[in-house]
Amino acid sequence: MTTTDSELAIEATGLHKAYGDKTVLDGIDIQVPAGTIFSLLGPNGAGKTTAVNILSTLISADAGQTRIAGHDVTAEAQSVRAAIGVTGQFSAVDGLITGEENMLLMADLHHLSKSEGRRVTAELLERFDLTEAAKKAASTYSGGMKRRLDIAMTLVGSPRIIFLDEPTTGLDPRSRHTMWQIIRELVSGGTTVFLTTQYLDEADQLADRIAVLNGGRLVAEGTAEELKRLVPGGHVRLRFSAPVAYEQAATALRETTLPHARLRSRGGTPIDEALALQIPSGGTQRELRAILDWLDAAGIEADELSVHTPDLDDVFFALTGNPATADAATADTAKETVR
Repeated sequence: MTTTDSELAIEATGLHKAYGDKTVLDGIDIQVPAGTIFSLLGPNGAGKTTAVNILSTLISADAGQTRIAGHDVTAEAQSVRAAIGVTGQFSAVDGLITGEENMLLMADLHHLSKSEGRRVTAELLERFDLTEAAKKAASTYSGGMKRRLDIAMTLVGSPRIIFLDEPTTGLDPRSRHTMWQIIRELVSGGTTVFLTTQYLDEADQLADRIAVLNGGRLVAEGTAEELKRLVPGGHVRLRFSAPVAYEQAATALRETTLPHARLRSRGGTPIDEALALQIPSGGTQRELRAILDWLDAAGIEADELSVHTPDLDDVFFALTGNPATADAATADTAKETVR
């Protein structure tokens, strides 16, 4: 289904950015429907933060056209800023003042009246479970609390679109899951979220669509399931408790029309210390039925059958290859003066 321009919260065409002879973004196209989560993945130095900075008006692109909430980023920058919120990689929280004072400061920056600012502050502190800590210096907050306060500050202006640049970096698993729930709640309320992350499970859990950025180019885009189907590696694993049953299955498998299992060899005899066979499979119902029918026909009973499909880790490494070199990462980050 084609998304119309009026349904797009973010639209970028031919986005290009270079610093000297280092091309950071090489003509990328991005479309994000309103009320969805879009995740941009990529290794260090791929250009993720540069893309966020351009889309949020912090830096200018060398070429390309970008519209945010229906506004041209170059010609209508102020309108774009009124519609967005940005939570960067590094917290904007001032540790020398309290959480409440951080919120009230943000309310002042949005030109809210004193009464409105206090009302919004109280509501957001309660929403993010920070009311008890509101009067404490932000420097005493845990990493998860600071991140929640950071997002709460972003929401003071009621943005329709939020850019989250690696929002859970450095958080413990519990804090990460809390942040995931916050992001889901934002989207359920109609907010559009543009998320960059290096945590592949995070993109898998949250994103409606995922794009993989490598070397300044988008090398793939789709849902998590669509991306997982791009790489091979899916298989059905049969495990046996008895070596005799394992050897019987291995022999029968060579004589069948099913794809061959990947067996290790020792002394010319197929051996797997875990007594397990792997049959390449996409995990479809038809393929599973064929394997089960083959087991029945051969009189073989496996102790355990499990389906393994490629995950986003497999996709990431298949699409990005080796990690970006130190020089490439340095060229990308050193030039990004606003983070």
